[in-house]
Amino acid sequence: NEYKSYLRTTMAFFMDNQYEEDKYKRRGGINPFLNLEKTSVLQETRTFNETPLNVRKCIHVLAKIVYLINQGEQLGTSEAREAFFATTRLFQSKDVTLRRMLHLCIKELPTAPDDAIIATSSLTKDMTGKEDGYRATAIRSLCKITDIAMLTAIERYLKQALVDRNPAVSSAALVSTLQLGKENGPAEMVKRWTNEIQEALNSDNVMVQYHALGLLYSVKKHDRLAVSKLLSKYTKSGGVRSPYATCFLIRIACKVIEENEQDNNAPLIGFLESCLRHKSEIVIYEAARALCNLPNMSGKDIAPAISVLQLFLSSPKPTLRFAAVKTMNKVATNHPATVTMCNLDLEHLISDANRSIATLAITTLLKTGNEGSIERLMKQIQSFMSEIPDEFKIVVVRAIQGLCFKFPKKHAVMMSLLSTMLRDEGGYQYKEAIVNTIIAVIEANPNSQETGLYHLCDFIEDCEHGVLATKILHLIGREGPKTPKPSKFIRYIYNRVILENATYTDVMKEQKDRRSCAHLCCLLRSTRKC
Repeated sequence: NEYKSYLRTTMAFFMDNQYEEDKYKRRGGINPFLNLEKTSVLQETRTFNETPLNVRKCIHVLAKIVYLINQGEQLGTSEAREAFFATTRLFQSKDVTLRRMLHLCIKELPTAPDDAIIATSSLTKDMTGKEDGYRATAIRSLCKITDIAMLTAIERYLKQALVDRNPAVSSAALVSTLQLGKENGPAEMVKRWTNEIQEALNSDNVMVQYHALGLLYSVKKHDRLAVSKLLSKYTKSGGVRSPYATCFLIRIACKVIEENEQDNNAPLIGFLESCLRHKSEIVIYEAARALCNLPNMSGKDIAPAISVLQLFLSSPKPTLRFAAVKTMNKVATNHPATVTMCNLDLEHLISDANRSIATLAITTLLKTGNEGSIERLMKQIQSFMSEIPDEFKIVVVRAIQGLCFKFPKKHAVMMSLLSTMLRDEGGYQYKEAIVNTIIAVIEANPNSQETGLYHLCDFIEDCEHGVLATKILHLIGREGPKTPKPSKFIRYIYNRVILENATYTDVMKEQKDRRSCAHLCCLLRSTRKC
């Protein structure tokens, strides 16, 4: 986000007048950094030596360097060193925007420890100075380029920054310390800063509290007793005020519950249930999702979470509706009866403007629906299938396959819908999913054999995918003789032999499926007996 904000600022420098701005808008917001060449950008660093310094031009060049690095451009050792030394000359400027962009560039450039010493002194001054505009970025850059030998020299400043009154500075110090804690050397030093981290955890700022909790857990996560004490302290009412920190506590509690084999998880589950009554929507959803994902939970145990998710289904916010229906879709696989009470709300989502939400709603209904509601569901599916892309259609097809296995007596209704979907427009993967579904139903349900074969025969009459047609012919040759009147399928076989083009013939040759020929011969013999 920080890089994007700098990028937007730098792009503004292209718009020196209203004409340039209008031209940029007419181009549809094309990225001005496209087609940059590394060599030309590195040559532009000579701008940093000019006197007086052109601040706007320097910011522009720094943004180009950061853009190239973020796009995966590899800088050689000598190139990175020259660029690094060139950027250090910009410390002479007092411009806040340039200084922040300079810190970001130093953080992104690959820097050798011996070279980093040159910038360490200047970054330390920026970190401990009175200008809050770039103290946070100085901390991030300094922690990125420093090693364990230099870290001891700035330890005192980092500890002070952890409890700084400025939330941006405190958050930067906490996150940077968290990154340092992942390395073997600095990790031992970070463990000695527990008092400062706990003090930051009492901050009134929601982000500082969240970052402090993350750092404290990172320090104690290998000590199960310490993690247990942390949870017992901060899961109490009023333990943390930040909704982000509360969400993180929920995830810690879930991890402890999954790892704890003993039956003493009642306090933590009680904490999760209490979060369902939190004033923040993200905390409520996180708690509901956590309860639904916990192992060995019965339908009765997750009923409170489902009730909360049901309220989210009618929310005016698309993100809440999507999150709720996605979680319900997953729960419906193992606890369909628990989700059944939400069927009416889910049916309203079928007509949702967001097609992702509508797809999840219909697939959830297919998992929770009863035998009496299948006809209505099939009609609703048919009405919106033309409005969703193929990837969502495939999800619906797979859900219908599961429903065919669940209610085999209703195969005719679902087969009819699948046949209609085969005749509609769609790509190869979509049609392949439908064909595979019909074949799977035929193999699992003998009563659907003849109906399914007729639907597939109708499909190959106007099939543009030779591979699928070959697969269906193989199926007809194998299953056709088992039907009461095999002779009905001969017409479809002769049509394929006589009417198909060279492309289809080539596909048949590539398949080299001798079993298909054997099955077709068997079918012909069976028709003579009839």
